[in-house]
Amino acid sequence: MTASAAAVPQQPGRTKAFLRLVMIEHSVFALPFAYIASLTAMFQWDRTVHWARLLLVTVAMVGLRTFAMACNRIIDREIDARNPRTATRELVTGAVTVKSAWTGALIAVVVFLGAAALLNPLCLALAPIAVIPMVVYPYGKRFTDFPHAILGLAQAMGPVGAWIAISGSWSWDAVILGLAVGVWIGGFDLIFGCQDVQADRAHGVKSVPARFGIPAALHGARASHVVTTALLVWYALATGAGVFFWAGLVIVAVAFLYEHTIVRPHDLSRLNRAFFTVNGFIGIALFVCALLDLLVRGLTV
Repeated sequence: MTASAAAVPQQPGRTKAFLRLVMIEHSVFALPFAYIASLTAMFQWDRTVHWARLLLVTVAMVGLRTFAMACNRIIDREIDARNPRTATRELVTGAVTVKSAWTGALIAVVVFLGAAALLNPLCLALAPIAVIPMVVYPYGKRFTDFPHAILGLAQAMGPVGAWIAISGSWSWDAVILGLAVGVWIGGFDLIFGCQDVQADRAHGVKSVPARFGIPAALHGARASHVVTTALLVWYALATGAGVFFWAGLVIVAVAFLYEHTIVRPHDLSRLNRAFFTVNGFIGIALFVCALLDLLVRGLTV
């Protein structure tokens, strides 16, 4: 068997390793809110779901998130190697090479820019701005105790961009939703960072938990999620949301209460349940309620 023939079966393995590297399944955190923004914009525009535009929004969101995660892993690979929790990541073990990761990142950002170009001129013009915090965030933990705020800013752009993708114009309603998403994700990143306090302090990695301690980080996360709930209420009022959306907000508030009940300063054993399960549920539950609300109010599929 020639070397080139032997290399063919390995391609799916490299692809799967790259998808593991960027944790493609975690798109569930960002996509529901992009869909809420897109569908609300469609409702305000002509009350009709435009499937082609929704597909392009999906491609753009997944492309940008894939680029961001790949950059994060590439830039942080030396930090990851020193942390027992992250020492098995693909760039540390060699399952994915740095060259392959950069190739995947560049493909992803080209896909993002291509989708933005197909949507409308304003999307394309603003697309490079959306890329900037995705690259800055991994460096944040090297120069500020508040890298979570940079992550929140990066995530806040999703709903704003999704709304512009549909309407082709700026929307302050989308900004409210974007801020809600950014504060929400920044808040649960405070929780997530609690598990790395020891390693972060040992290696000079900056974060709120490392600088101020786990109790302070958890208090900050609770405050963030109170603000998130308030912003979602503001968004509901600004867009004239109906009963199903308000029911979704009740579900979100209960989920936040549960999340902060199961994570305590001296007991982080259920942190992954709070981070992955509860936060994934929050996005999906609010999206389902928002979709039902829009359909009841007249959105045509």
